[in-house]
Amino acid sequence: MTDLINAILNRASQPRLTSPGPGRELLNQALACAARAPDHALLRPWRFLVIEGEGLDALGEVFASAVDDPREPLDADREKLRSMPRRAPMIIVGICSPKAHPKVPEVEQVMSAAAGLGYLLLALESAGFGAMWRTGSVAHHPAVREGLGLDAGERIAGFIYVGSVTTPKPAVPRPRPDELVSNWPA
Repeated sequence: MTDLINAILNRASQPRLTSPGPGRELLNQALACAARAPDHALLRPWRFLVIEGEGLDALGEVFASAVDDPREPLDADREKLRSMPRRAPMIIVGICSPKAHPKVPEVEQVMSAAAGLGYLLLALESAGFGAMWRTGSVAHHPAVREGLGLDAGERIAGFIYVGSVTTPKPAVPRPRPDELVSNWPA
């Protein structure tokens, strides 16, 4: 078994994270891995925001602002939203930035952004950090998109919470390949 296959088979979302998070050199390597996602026509339809330190509190305020947004008030506990970013020492926001292209539909670009986030997650975990890909209502809320400075056509693909694992999450059962695969034609 290769190191890559082993990393993928042992990957698990880790919700209990603490300091330290990855250093700048490792983070840059992980982001370089994200940039290797399949990308039809080399559009690079993604970008990333790295949030840590006081930025996590600012992100909590952005999340909390969605509760009072007159366009689409978020039915959620304001204090819970405010504290969510402090679940990890670093959050990487994956942003899908689709580009108009005659041969590459937007859906392919969204999938490219998602693949890049998956690569990022695997790179961070294979380097010994815990990570968890989170979305939820805040990822799709206009106040959060605006608060993070997204352009009109951009959307959040996910929040990657990353740090050191405090208590590993118990393994969850995974499907066997024969439960997911069939041959065609049968």
